[in-house]
Amino acid sequence: MDAQEIRTADAHQEAALAAAEAPFVNLADPARAVGPDGKPVVSRRAPLWEDVPDAQWNDWRWQLSHRVNDLDEIERILELTDEERAGLSAPDKFRVDITPYFISLIDPKDPNDPIRRQVIPLGREQQAFTAMMEDSLAEDRHSPVPGLVHRYPDRVLMLVTTQCASYCRYCTRSRIVGDPTQNFSRRDHEAQLEYLRRTPQVRDVLISGGDGLTLAPKLFESILRGLREIPHIEIIRIGSRVPVFLPQRIDDELCETLEKYHPLWINLHFNHPNEITPEVSRAVDKLTRAGLPVGNQSVLLAGVNDCVHIQRALVHQLVANRIRPYYLYQCDLVEGSGHFRTPVGKGLEIMEGLRGHTSGYAVPTYVIDAPGGGGKIPVMPNYLISYSDHKVVLRNYEGYITTYEEPPTYLPHDKAACTYCQHERPEPGQSGVLGLLEGERMWIEPRGFQEVHSRGNTEAHRLQDPSKWVPFGVGAIEGSAGAPRRELRAGMDPGGDPPASTPKHVYGPGEEPRPREGEPTASAHGELL
Repeated sequence: MDAQEIRTADAHQEAALAAAEAPFVNLADPARAVGPDGKPVVSRRAPLWEDVPDAQWNDWRWQLSHRVNDLDEIERILELTDEERAGLSAPDKFRVDITPYFISLIDPKDPNDPIRRQVIPLGREQQAFTAMMEDSLAEDRHSPVPGLVHRYPDRVLMLVTTQCASYCRYCTRSRIVGDPTQNFSRRDHEAQLEYLRRTPQVRDVLISGGDGLTLAPKLFESILRGLREIPHIEIIRIGSRVPVFLPQRIDDELCETLEKYHPLWINLHFNHPNEITPEVSRAVDKLTRAGLPVGNQSVLLAGVNDCVHIQRALVHQLVANRIRPYYLYQCDLVEGSGHFRTPVGKGLEIMEGLRGHTSGYAVPTYVIDAPGGGGKIPVMPNYLISYSDHKVVLRNYEGYITTYEEPPTYLPHDKAACTYCQHERPEPGQSGVLGLLEGERMWIEPRGFQEVHSRGNTEAHRLQDPSKWVPFGVGAIEGSAGAPRRELRAGMDPGGDPPASTPKHVYGPGEEPRPREGEPTASAHGELL
């Protein structure tokens, strides 16, 4: 066999191997999930629409035109409670409209379904509560032209419509949202753009409403183009819940439009893991592939997501879909939202359960949108001035002082009925945290570390060396260390000479007794902690 024949044989062999090798399938990508039939996974569809052709079901215009909104329609889909019937029958209720896709995600038999609680009104919506306001964020007071809110020095909120794909029962702008008589016209959009042309300090515009993605595509693009033609507008952001209520809207045509107007960002609004469906994953994948950074803004809602395990599951699913958790909002003091409100302490508890227990980029910033128009205030030192049993006092970036009224009653999260609490995510190796918080120790000694080398043998990890975990002068730890023992005498000052008559007491390194209440700690004596 000559050299040419060898090369030919090798080429055939390589081709055969390449053909036999199965293509890589990334099972971790939620946007690529397929079912047993090899087709993309789809969400449950309510029986009412079982016979609707897929082409119609996946058409966002069909979804919008077939929204359900009255008692009789919704009762064909869900088993309603008396309080839900009262809420749906209230003559002056905030608007109800739910896309067939979104209402299909609700468990029809569960009155506490977290999606259901967000879109189906209850009779208690009509109850007033302390500090309730129609315009709790004082947006109208900061509006130089209709629909434009200029609260911060370098950025504005641009309200382009009052219409949404579906309506959240805790809506901050329920005073205008959903009301077609309050909608914004092309003339209003032009007035907004003209104000921005004459205000060069504005560099960042957030498009919201209502929801701009419900507008006719050409009208929405005209707004984007008008903003991009203003030289000092650097960033355009879109705030939208359309990908949650109506993921079918995120199609190739929309993404091609958005790509033309970069730098463009988008913040979505997921409150519960049940809202992140295969359809949502594919919609968000389209947005990220079109170059849009995607964030999320949640609202802390009693009976929906006031649980650290639910919030942790939510942020983990968000980052798996390349969505950055951005804000966790305290529920606003807006009419109709009283039963959704939680104490600020619940939000702090959730943040404590996220920080350090998951990746930093999965932890949102917990904020209160200041009543009276002070803007978003992070609930953290320097901004949280005082916290009593009924009122939280905060300051914003300008020094503006505001108060947030705590709810007088709050029904705590039902851990016994919560599947997320019943299947708590384990944290192996972190059991020492409890002892740390209770003052039993001042550090966590690592145990059970092993280092597996590529050659196959197993050796003790270097951090298992006890001498690395016996700092001097620190409170008691469990067990004993293997380092040389240090002599201390009762009454002696660490580092000083004991009285000659003082009896000796011998303690192992790190086993010295904790100081009595009121006595200084080792750090006060200048020792290294």
